Amino acid sequence: MTHIDYLAVGHVSKDLTPDGPVLGGTVSYSGRLAQALGCHTAVLTSSGADFAWQDQLPGIELHVVAAPQTTTFENVYTPHGRVQTLHAQAAPLLPGHVPAAWQRASIVHLAPIANEIDPAMIHLFSNSLIGLTPQGWMRCWDENGRVRPADWLAAREVLPLATAVILSREDLRDEDQLDLFRAWSRLLVVTKGYDGCTIYFDDEIRHLPTRQAQEVNATGAGDIFATAFLLRLHQTRGNPWEAGRFANELAARSVELPDIPTKLAEVQKYLQAP
Repeated sequence: MTHIDYLAVGHVSKDLTPDGPVLGGTVSYSGRLAQALGCHTAVLTSSGADFAWQDQLPGIELHVVAAPQTTTFENVYTPHGRVQTLHAQAAPLLPGHVPAAWQRASIVHLAPIANEIDPAMIHLFSNSLIGLTPQGWMRCWDENGRVRPADWLAAREVLPLATAVILSREDLRDEDQLDLFRAWSRLLVVTKGYDGCTIYFDDEIRHLPTRQAQEVNATGAGDIFATAFLLRLHQTRGNPWEAGRFANELAARSVELPDIPTKLAEVQKYLQAP
């Protein structure tokens, strides 16, 4: 098998919108961006026959764990914030689901959205740059599917094993949780939307502002940031400041464009500019 440059692990999702279901999930955005940036990309996921999405990831190697249904989210935006509901969940992703050749991927992005990844999977990748976007390990839902924050009990064991941990300010419950994540992570990046990101590395803390962007569609911006950061971190042999600058720029460009194909075309155009 051909060497994998970028492996994204997590559920694709069927996101319910007023215009009908659309493909979502971190791995769908991250996989397409990694491919646009020239990586031989693979996605390990799970879904059901209720949602046809595979043709939206052309050229990406797929390993799909069969499930009775696809993970399905609905987001409703109110004056008091987002109300998120989980209507269905695909199958868990276990260490045994990872093809042997994929365990040597240059970059591995573990990207749960609904607590679907067995944290023990992180032990498979001894020679990879491992990035975590742990949002899906930090949420739970009630009997009606209403999503809310939850304690991530495996954080203390998992975070030290990652090369980089990337999450948004909204994912963190409070400053105490931030302090714990800082203590347990080798490299922690907290994204702050239009305020850029803050990077915690060794004993150094740097806030990297981003340029003013005119938002058209912010969908996928956080996933684009995370993927760009991990790729640049790998390319620079571990320079988090350059990775943060690069990720800020690509995320800012992405919110100014209406849809994912346009966003990816603009990324390629930006990289080819002199």
